[in-house]
Amino acid sequence: MPRTVAALAALALLCGCATTPRSKPDPRDRIEGFNRAMFRFNMAVDKAVVRPVARGYRVVTPTPVRRGIANFTSNLAYPQVIVADFLQGKLGDGGRDLLRFTGNTVFGFGLFDPASRAGLDAHDEDFGQTLGRWGIGPGTYLVLPFLGPSTLRDAIGKVPDDYLRVSHYFHDPYARWGTVALERLEIRTQLLDTDRTIDTAYDPYAFVRNAWLARREYLIHDGNVPAETEEPELPPDDIPPPDAAPPPAAPPAPPPSASP
Repeated sequence: MPRTVAALAALALLCGCATTPRSKPDPRDRIEGFNRAMFRFNMAVDKAVVRPVARGYRVVTPTPVRRGIANFTSNLAYPQVIVADFLQGKLGDGGRDLLRFTGNTVFGFGLFDPASRAGLDAHDEDFGQTLGRWGIGPGTYLVLPFLGPSTLRDAIGKVPDDYLRVSHYFHDPYARWGTVALERLEIRTQLLDTDRTIDTAYDPYAFVRNAWLARREYLIHDGNVPAETEEPELPPDDIPPPDAAPPPAAPPAPPPSASP
């Protein structure tokens, strides 16, 4: 489900157990000290504010209303998907996503999803994925305050993504930031059932980081993630490997025969 995929982007708001032992250093995470500090900050904000609000929101808001809000905020952000489709050369997906956005806006009033019933499924694309498809590496893993997991590449990609959202052009700042808050709240509400999984992980920070990076690779390659095959480094010919069996000992020389 596209909303489930989008919800995983808010994994940093699920952080807990900040005092767990650290895992071994990850070469993808070159500023781990800073990232862990941001992770703890996001955890504190989540436990103090976001998580209780999300629980109350789920209790008092009927499911159809929540679904309508999710459709509305998703539709406002959907132009970024359309542009990313075309920039990645996915002309077919771009055309279908343009029809999806138009149909949901005109016939669904932004609150309903007639396009899915017509067979126009949603896609999840953004400018960070586009840069990845162009061959630009992710750079270091990066935890952003309030926004959660990212990479240097994806953090840069958030800037054009924001300009492609319809809500960016709302003149009323309350309307603009209100839609952003509603989108984040609905995403967080979808993740309430996964809180315990994150909270009880041996190292929640490493768990979230690895899951998020794996998900981004999956999205960039449309599920066809290339296998990393590394040839094991062999020792030189004159040095036996550590687990090699020692050569058999030479048989002892026979004793010299006695003279007659």
